This record gives sequence, structure tokens and C-alpha cells, in this order.
Amino acid sequence: MGEPRFNWPDPAPWIELERDIGAEFPADFREIVNAYGSIEINGQLYLKHPASHLLHDLGRFIREYVELWRDEDMAEFLPSPVGANPGELIPVATATTGEAVFLRVPDSSSPSWRVVVQEFDSPAWTLYEMTFSEWLLDYLKGQDVTLCSRDRAPEGPSWEFLP
Repeated sequence: MGEPRFNWPDPAPWIELERDIGAEFPADFREIVNAYGSIEINGQLYLKHPASHLLHDLGRFIREYVELWRDEDMAEFLPSPVGANPGELIPVATATTGEAVFLRVPDSSSPSWRVVVQEFDSPAWTLYEMTFSEWLLDYLKGQDVTLCSRDRAPEGPSWEFLP
């Protein structure tokens, strides 16, 4: 994606958010978000940083999406409940094309964090047995990770800060 320009050094926003939700995010996710901040990738994928002074912050996003996905009409479209307990899903990103990206909290059946992508316009979801950084790299390479970047980034990956 090119050189990061955000490079957030202070762990305080992560500590506060992790205390609020009751789970510690995987290191690779934190590193990517700290490096780039709240961004739009390929005009499609939205990632947000937890610094609460930002207009687009991860904590507010998570609270809103947890409420949305806990609604009984929406919960049936996910493989697990939304939350921060083992096996549950934490919403971390959205796409302009209607997908929601979740991190699956590790449990005894899968000791590592995994990625779940839900297609908002259908009841379909996909579990990716990979870390967030692996999933993002596959997305940037145009691999099939539910989101398609090939038509959105014909010249290669790009990003810009969210306003």
C-alpha cells in the first residue's frame, strides 16, 4: 500500500478500547491500523483507528456495529454471536460494496484470530482461516477474500485518509 503516514506511537487508545470491549486485538491488526490510521483502501475498504479524537474511530464503529449485529434479525446472518468472548466476532471494517469484516476471537477450536466476511446484501458469510494481515494481503493482491479489489484498483493498491 506504500509508505504509511499515520505511524501512531501511543498505545493508550488501544488499551482503552480493549478494556472497554474485554479483548485484546491481534498484534498484526494493531500494527496495520497504527501505521495507516483511519483509511479507505482502494475506494472500497474502510479501516478505523481507535483514537477517539478522530472523526472515524474504531471504538465508536464497534459499539454501533455490535448493536446492529446483535439484533435478532441480523444475528442469523453470522456464524457466531458478536462480542469479545472466545469464538465471538468483533466487527472491524466495512466496505462500500456491502461487506462487513469481523475478527473471530480465538477459542479452543482455533487458537488464532481469524477473519469472517459477511456479505451484507445476502445471508452469506465466509470464515478465512488466516490472520488479518494475511487476509488483507490477499485482498490487496486481488485474491478471492469475498471483497474484490481487481476492479477497484487496476493500477495497484491505493489508500487515503478518511476525512
